[in-house]
Formats: sequence, C-alpha cells, structure tokens
Amino acid sequence: MSSDPSPRRTIRRSALVAVALLTGLTSLSACAGDDRTVAALAADAPLPTRVPEGTKLIVGDPATKVALTLSGEIDRFSFEIEWANISGGPQTSEAFRADALDVGAVAEIPAIHATWTGLPVKIVASKFRKDPINHPTYELGIAPGAGVKTLADLRGKKIAYSPGQAQGALMLRVLRKAGLTKNDVTLVELPSTGDVYVNALAGKQVDVAPLGGVNNKRYPVKYGRDGATTIPHGIRDDPGHLYVRTSTLQDSAKAAAIAEYVQAWARAARWVYEHPQEWIAGYYVKDQGLTPEDGRYLVDQAGEPDIPADWSEAIARHQETIELLAAETGNPVLKAGDLYDLRYESLGANAVKTAKGGA
Repeated sequence: MSSDPSPRRTIRRSALVAVALLTGLTSLSACAGDDRTVAALAADAPLPTRVPEGTKLIVGDPATKVALTLSGEIDRFSFEIEWANISGGPQTSEAFRADALDVGAVAEIPAIHATWTGLPVKIVASKFRKDPINHPTYELGIAPGAGVKTLADLRGKKIAYSPGQAQGALMLRVLRKAGLTKNDVTLVELPSTGDVYVNALAGKQVDVAPLGGVNNKRYPVKYGRDGATTIPHGIRDDPGHLYVRTSTLQDSAKAAAIAEYVQAWARAARWVYEHPQEWIAGYYVKDQGLTPEDGRYLVDQAGEPDIPADWSEAIARHQETIELLAAETGNPVLKAGDLYDLRYESLGANAVKTAKGGA
C-alpha cells in the first residue's frame, strides 16, 4: 500500500488548517505532565467562553484561597484548581520557570523583572485601593537614633533595599521625591521577608526600611521606647496584580479558566471588604495567627478595593515605574502596555458589578 496520503485525507487536513487559521487557533501540546492536546490561542483571538473538561490551573494566591473558602465560592469553579503556597515576585517567577505555576498574585515590579530576565509574562487582573495615600501598603520604618523625621533627612542614611520587589521600587521613588539619588544614600540589599527589615532596623544595620503589613503597627510599639518610629512616604504604592506566563495564555483551555478565576478573584476582594469581621477571624486570626487587633488594623489600613474596568491609568503609572527602574538598573525601557493582556481588562470590574446587582 502506498504511504502517500489519500486525496480525501489531504482535503480534510487542509480544511482543518484553514479553520485553525480563521479562528486564530493552531495545535498545541499542553504543559509537561499533561497529556491533553489543546488549541493554541493567538494573542489577538477572543477569549474562549467555555472551559473544557479536564482543565486545571495551579494558582499561587493564598489569600484569595481563604477568601473564596470563607465566602463559599471555592467549590464553584468549572475546572480543577491546585493551590500553591507561593507569594511574592521571586518565588512566583521561580515557579513559572519550573513550569509549576499558572497564576501568581504580586505587585507591579515582578512582571517588569520577569520580562527583563527573559520570562515573558502578562498581567490579567489589577486591583488598587481607593484613597491610596491615606491607605498605604508601606510606611518607612526609622531605626532608633537615626534622626529621620522627613524625607529630606534620608541623605546619607543606610536604607534597606530589595531589588525586584515592590519595596525596592518604592524606595527609589521616595529618593526621587526627596530630590535624592541612590548615590546620596547607602542601599543595603536585604530580602523583604518576615521580620528581616524589622530586625535590621532594631539592630541598626539600616537606618530606614519600608515596612508593610502588621509590621507597620508592631515595630513602633515594640521598639518605640528606644526611639523607633515610622513616617509616611506620601507616594501611591497600592498596585496588586494577577499575572501569568505568556505561553500559558496560548493554551485556550487555561486562558478560559484564567478568565473565570479573574472574576472569582475580583468578587473575593469585594467580599473581604464587605465582611471584615469574617475576614479578620478566618484569615488574620485563624490562618495567619495574628491577634484580632492586628487584623482590625490591617483591614482599616487596606481600605476599600478599587478594581477598574479601564487599565489606562494603571498602565501609565506602570510606565513611570518602568522608566524609573530602567534608569537605575541600566535595563531597557519596556512598553508597559505590552505587559497587560487587555482581553481580561474589564472582567474583574464586571464580575463585581454583576455580583452587586448592577446593570
């Protein structure tokens, strides 16, 4: 028998290729360990509206997992979710490179650094804070005896610095606001995890460090008798994003599942704001081991979430951040809009509006 394809098979194959070209889809094998054969979604193709059976996402968004559990929505997904206890840019990028994560929850810096290091990513959801100046994510912790009362006093000081994370970019912005450059201070590279910054301040390894979360409250209480304090920086520092590898969005099944997750993520953020007592008890006390007082402080500090349907302003602010970091690091200036997948732009806001009974 001849090995040449029959005319009928050739016609059928040609027809399938034509359909694929018309719909923006081509054949794509799924991620490692997944035997699915799925359609490759073009970057400009509409998002699929249905999640195929057997689809799975690995999500590194621990706080949202708790919110969805408390709100009762965690079992309502049309696909399987494997939750990864991963947070922060470095861990998320490492998991992306290991093909061990599909969705990560971070601030604005990780997407920039991932792109600079050859890891193409896209932002698929954005969340901010209403009245961000009065609800900052970070405050500047001041070491005992450092003599820093205003931003102008930063000149000549040792400042904790974590490149590749939001705190690092914040300190560069703070220096610019104060009319200083990194040459006017000593940047001390330290990871911004756990109590590292608090201990560095208390031990006078650094004079200034950006503190976030409950450390804003605990640090001056614990070391205030020695002269420790915090001061506001007066800069907007509230971006929060979901981002994914660009290659993940080529998987049409995962792209559809991510759209569903983005909507649940937005509803969860709103649920947290509208149910502060349940959130304090279920997340801050039970999950994080904090006191109810600490939980109340963090809820008040966070304020009301803002999930915009239009990312134009967010992209413009992100561009300013990119240009600042590029100037300081020598990396190329990226186009901020290229970091966002606008197909997901309105999903979160619309999900919240629908949940609230909006038109």
